[in-house]
Amino acid sequence: MNSLLLSLFASLSTLIGLIFIKCNSKKVISYSFAFASGVMISVSLFDLIPESFYKLSFYFKIFPNILIVLIFIVFGVIISMLIDKYITVDNNIYRVGIISMIAIIIHNIPEGIATFVACNIDIKLGITLATSIALHNIPEGVIVALPIYYSTNSFKRAFIYTFMAGFSEFAGSLVALFFLKDYINNFFIGIILSIIAGIMIQVSIYELIPNFIKEKSRRVVGYFMVGFIIMLISIFVI
Repeated sequence: MNSLLLSLFASLSTLIGLIFIKCNSKKVISYSFAFASGVMISVSLFDLIPESFYKLSFYFKIFPNILIVLIFIVFGVIISMLIDKYITVDNNIYRVGIISMIAIIIHNIPEGIATFVACNIDIKLGITLATSIALHNIPEGVIVALPIYYSTNSFKRAFIYTFMAGFSEFAGSLVALFFLKDYINNFFIGIILSIIAGIMIQVSIYELIPNFIKEKSRRVVGYFMVGFIIMLISIFVI
């Protein structure tokens, strides 16, 4: 029960990102995309990829491990490009929101599994992990909520999509409880983390950055750095 409650807490923290969508500014989309890309690149480089390398190090030596991580990062990039190709909508901002939601859902499921497993091993470890994930999930909620809201002008749709992205973490805990508790391993988690890193890097470089780079402003760069540093601090401190 504690495992599921902690996972639910981490999941629902994604909805906090909704509070940012009422910021009425012509440049709010550019600023939010800059912030989101900083978050995504930071979490990919300093959390997902190192953690993937660590998980796979139980199975492979250093060079094969690096190669496998790189292969699945590229695989994640290809998946994101295919999603981008087959989401046939004219609104580029809406497409960013959808791709971000899909990436976060895939990202959150193994996080939910990890939270459930950690809580069952050590409740203190589970609380620490759930708190860290909850802090990660707030900017992830921003990443989904802002593009959806500003492309559709619908708070309801932004809420639903953000809720789906966040709730996938709790769904991951339920999957672990009923199906995977005895089968999940470091190899599976390592591969998933590499793929998600690839998706996030692709979304950042090909979708988010082109949408804010046109704003030739130090403030835009500042928002990118704030997102990057906030996520970096949460990774190393929490």
